[in-house]
Amino acid sequence: MNRTMIGIVLAVGAAMAAGAAIAQSQPLLTPLVEEVMVKTTLLTLNDANLTGNYDVMHAKMAKAFREKFGSDTLEKAFRTFAGKHIDIIAATPLVTTHEARIDRNGALMLRGYFDTTPSRLNYSLDYAISEGEWKLIAIDVKVKESSTSYAGAANLLAHATADFPTPLK
Repeated sequence: MNRTMIGIVLAVGAAMAAGAAIAQSQPLLTPLVEEVMVKTTLLTLNDANLTGNYDVMHAKMAKAFREKFGSDTLEKAFRTFAGKHIDIIAATPLVTTHEARIDRNGALMLRGYFDTTPSRLNYSLDYAISEGEWKLIAIDVKVKESSTSYAGAANLLAHATADFPTPLK
C-alpha cells in the first residue's frame, strides 16, 4: 500500500501592530477552547472540500485575508483535498504537539494531530484577532496514510502572501 501525504500551506500573516498588542494581552486558551477552535476550523475545511463551496471558510478567515483573496484562492489551495473526508476528527481527541502560544506578531499558534486510522491528520493553525475574535490566518494540514510518502500540493499561497508579515514558525 502506498503512503500518502497531502499538504497545503496557507500562510497569511494578518496581525498588525494594534492587533498584535491586543493578542498579546489575551489569555491563553483552555484545552477545551483549543479543541473547539481546531475542530471547528478543520470541519469547516471538510465541508468546503466536500461541497466545493469555500465561501463559508472564506467568511471565517481574518479580514486582511478576505480583503486580499477570494474564496476561489482557497478552492485552488485545497484542490487536492476535494471530495476527501476528514470529519472523523469530530469524534477523535486531538493531540497537541506544542502548547498554544502567541508569537511576537500576535498570532495564536496551535499545533498537533489527530491519531486516526488508517491515516493521521496533522495540523498547524494560526489565528489573529480580527473583528474582535480569533480568526484563521494560516493553515497547514497534512493527511498521512500509514504506508505512503507522496507529497501533495505545495505552498501555493505562501508565495502569494509574501507581502504579509508571517507569524509562522
